[in-house]
Amino acid sequence: MSDKKKVIVLGSGPIRIGQGIEFDYCTVHCVWALREAGYEAIVQNNNPETVSTDFDTSDRLYFEPLTTEDVLNVLDREEPYHGVIVQFGGQTAINLARPLSDAGVPILGSSADSIDLAEDRERFEKLLRELGIPKPEGRAVTNAEDAVTVAREIGFPCLVRPSYVLGGRAMEIVSGEDELRSYMRYAVDVSPKAPILVDRYIVGKEVEVDCISDGVDCLLPGIMEHIERAGVHSGDSMAVYPPQSLSKVTKDKMVDYATRLARAMNVVGLMNIQFVCEGDEPYIIEVNPRSSRTVPYLSKITGVPMVKVATRCILGQSLKEQGYTPGLYPEQKNPAVKAPVFSFQKLSGVDNTLGPEMKSTGEILGQDSTYPRALYKALVACGFDMPLTGAILVTVADADKAEVLPLIEGFAALGFPIYATGGTAVFLQQSGMPNVQTARKISEGSPNLLDLIHGGTVGLLINTISKDKKIEREGAQIRRASVERGVPCLTSLDTARALLLALSSHPSTGEGFGVRTVDEYLAG
Repeated sequence: MSDKKKVIVLGSGPIRIGQGIEFDYCTVHCVWALREAGYEAIVQNNNPETVSTDFDTSDRLYFEPLTTEDVLNVLDREEPYHGVIVQFGGQTAINLARPLSDAGVPILGSSADSIDLAEDRERFEKLLRELGIPKPEGRAVTNAEDAVTVAREIGFPCLVRPSYVLGGRAMEIVSGEDELRSYMRYAVDVSPKAPILVDRYIVGKEVEVDCISDGVDCLLPGIMEHIERAGVHSGDSMAVYPPQSLSKVTKDKMVDYATRLARAMNVVGLMNIQFVCEGDEPYIIEVNPRSSRTVPYLSKITGVPMVKVATRCILGQSLKEQGYTPGLYPEQKNPAVKAPVFSFQKLSGVDNTLGPEMKSTGEILGQDSTYPRALYKALVACGFDMPLTGAILVTVADADKAEVLPLIEGFAALGFPIYATGGTAVFLQQSGMPNVQTARKISEGSPNLLDLIHGGTVGLLINTISKDKKIEREGAQIRRASVERGVPCLTSLDTARALLLALSSHPSTGEGFGVRTVDEYLAG
C-alpha cells in the first residue's frame, strides 16, 4: 500500500446536454496535478467514453455511479483518505457536496456551505446586498401566486428558472401572467424541492468569467463576451476572447466583484460568474463555485493551466506562491471564438430555436489574428459550409424588422439573393430594397417557402420567434424543414450579424486562412 495521502476526485458521470467532456478535461487535469504534487489520485466516474476512466489516468479508478450511497461505499473502502474534490465534475458532483459533507466527508476546496450559498437565492442575494454588488431585481418563490406577485413588482418580461438544475433546464423568458402560471406548473415538477427564481430580464450583453481563488486572492485568466445577447444559454451562445466591446470600466468592475465575492464566499479553487451588462454596469446573474465548460478554452488560449492552478490552491498553495499576480491576467492579442455544435438532424422533434435552455451537443474553437477571421473559422468548424451559397430566406417577427434591415442590406451587398415572407418582404422593399422577392407562407398555398428550402434555392434561413401562436406553428415547420435539408437556420439576429461580419472578412484575393496551433497563436 502507498503511504501517499489519498484524494478522491468525482467525475461528471454520463455525457449529456449541458455536461460533456469539458468536465472530463477538468477531472483529468486535476488528477495530473494531484499526482505531480505527490498525492494518490483516485477517480470515481461511470462513463466509458472519457479519458478520466482510462485505466492509466489515475492511481485507481472506480467505475461506479455518482450517487451518495455509491460514493460513501468507495470512501469506506479507501479509508483513510485526505478528502474529496467535487468542483471538477460539473453539477452532478457539486450536488453531492452537501450529503457527503453531512456524512462527515471532508470536501477539499470550496466547502458545501460555499456551494449552497451560491445556489440558495435568498442567502446569495443577501450577500450581494452586503457587498454592494448589483444583480437583476427578483426573488426566489415556491408557488405560482408568489411568482406572479414578484413579476408584477419587477415587470415583464421575466427570466424564470429552477435552482440546482443542469444546462438551463426548464429556464424560460415569460411575457405575461398566464404564461408564468403555466410555467410554474411545469417547473415544480422539474425541481420539486428547490425554489423557482424569478428575475427581471435585462436585454443586454452577456459575459462570463472563470476565476481561480486561493481563499484570499483571485485570478481571472480571461473574460469571454457572448455574441448573442442575454437570453441564449451560455452553452448555446458564441463567445469571443478577448472581449471586443467591453469598456475598461466594465472589466474593472467585473474583476472587483469577482474578487470580493470569491473572498466572501470562501471559494477555494474555481468559480464561474455570468454577468449581463447594461451600459457599463455588469449585473451578476449566476455564480457557480465549480469548473465550467469554458475552462478548457480559456486554459488553451490564455496559457494559464487553470485546473492545475486551482488544484494547487485546493492543496493549500496560494496564487502568489505559484507565481501569479491577482486580478485580470494580461490579454492575448489573437482573438478566439467559441461556437456551439448542434445535432438537430439526429434529434427529431427538437426545435432549433435558441433560448435559455441548452440544446448544443458540442463546442469548437476558431482562432486567428483578427476577430472576423476567427469568427469565420469558428463557423466553418461548427458546420457552416463556407463560403455560403444560395439565397437567404428571411421571416422575422414585427419587433425584429427594424433590426434585421441593415443585416439584410449587408447580405445583399455581398451578392446574396433575398427572399422574404409577406410582411417582412413589404418592410424591406419599402425600406429601399426593391429586389427582395416575396415567398409565400405555408398557409398561402404552393409554391411556398418550403418548396424553396426543399428545392435547394435557400442557403440560409433567418427566422425569429413570434408571440403569435399561429405564426409560430408555421415557424417551427420552416425551421424543421431547414434542419432536414441541411440549410443553416439562425434564430438570433446577433448570430446573423456575426455571420455577416465573418463573410465580409473572407479573402477575395485568393489568400487563404492560415492554420497554426493554439500554442503558436499564444506565442504571438
